[in-house]
Amino acid sequence: MSHGITTRSKQLATLKSYKDSLKAPNKRKADSPLKDITAKRAAFGDLTNAFNKSSGNEKCMPLKKVTVEGKMLPAVKTIKPHTAVNSKTSKGRQLQKVAANAIESVQKHFVKDLPKPIATRAQNGILKNIVRKSLDKENQNQSQSSSAKSARSDVSEASLYTTALENKSLDEEVDVPHRVPAGVIDFDKENWNDPYQVSCYAMDIFNYLQSREPLFPIDDYLTRIKGITAWMRALLVDWMVEVQESFELNHETLYLAVKLVDLFLTRSTRKLPEREHLNKEELQLLGASALFIASKFDERIPPLVDDFLYICDGAYTLNQLIKMEIKIVKTIDFDLGIPLSYRFLRRYARCARVSMPTLTLARFILEQCLLEYSLVSLSDSKMAAAALYVALRMKNVSEWTPTLQHYTGYALSEILPIALLQNAVLHKKPKSAISTVRNKYSHSIFFEVAKLPLVDDALLTS
Repeated sequence: MSHGITTRSKQLATLKSYKDSLKAPNKRKADSPLKDITAKRAAFGDLTNAFNKSSGNEKCMPLKKVTVEGKMLPAVKTIKPHTAVNSKTSKGRQLQKVAANAIESVQKHFVKDLPKPIATRAQNGILKNIVRKSLDKENQNQSQSSSAKSARSDVSEASLYTTALENKSLDEEVDVPHRVPAGVIDFDKENWNDPYQVSCYAMDIFNYLQSREPLFPIDDYLTRIKGITAWMRALLVDWMVEVQESFELNHETLYLAVKLVDLFLTRSTRKLPEREHLNKEELQLLGASALFIASKFDERIPPLVDDFLYICDGAYTLNQLIKMEIKIVKTIDFDLGIPLSYRFLRRYARCARVSMPTLTLARFILEQCLLEYSLVSLSDSKMAAAALYVALRMKNVSEWTPTLQHYTGYALSEILPIALLQNAVLHKKPKSAISTVRNKYSHSIFFEVAKLPLVDDALLTS
């Protein structure tokens, strides 16, 4: 028993002496000055932790300042003179020689290639992929490897630029507005210095949109679909107008969504077999998905997908809505830059300086025509021009002026047949099932334009 206690005490004593031997004789205390020095790691490495340890008393050495330039620049070799220089003149020459060597070494380090001459925008290939030829014979005498490398880089850079106006050269551009004929108000010139009006591009933008209209044709697709009628489509568009008003979406979102519905039904019925065509149970799902896509394209803060599922009263699941969204964008080839009649109308009304009540009346005519299946195949720019003409005659403020003919690009004879069709839509007896548009524009916010008296066709043709 005593032997075990003695052995245990010896073991503890041995362990204590072993721990004491491991302790450093000069252990730094917690309040040592080195504790306050924090190691900072820079982006180019641990450059500021330059302190040395000394034997005995550990004192912090002054930090050596290391800069990025000192790391990147080559070291300048000091010139050791072979003979002792005593005169001031020789010392000055020696310093000049050191400075000259330093400058030369820095230039060799940074200036690897000679500066290239700056080319013009047209020579860089912004509109055409033009490879600039050498102007001097000195460029031809360069090494083949360097010339080939530079040529490849120039071609690859120029190939990144594309334009819709490949037939025009930038040298032909002039810093003046488009010329307008006599008697036409030059709206773009009046706002030429306003960068938000983009007057220098406005005419080209809307001419480009008009040129894109044939890319989105809509035909009589209901003849290829069984179970869906024009009345069902009118109910769907009326519901989409209600959703746009409830979510306070932009009007461009509504027009784009209706266009997506018609484009999808047109193209899907052409490509897919009859068994894969959309049925009437999926028609509302198509409208909700089209609104979802248009919201993400036009809205700053689009509604969530749960909002569209809620507005459908739980008739569809999240998976169904996402699948329909994918199917729509694939069918239209992911091209959402569709010309819309609403955008054309706003441009035409601004150029003609139309008042807000008159413009609102034209918007009511356009929105009421969204429900009409018989008008889906007509040009959007012509629909906008015709709606503005009908509104001007209903308000009895103006006729088809040369200014409108210039900015729309249509004469009165070109839009008059469409204006008569729109006037016939207004004369239809209102139906309570599709009265959202009429009720919307009967509000005082929209100047109650839906309550204005209608005009006969004789007044439009006179």
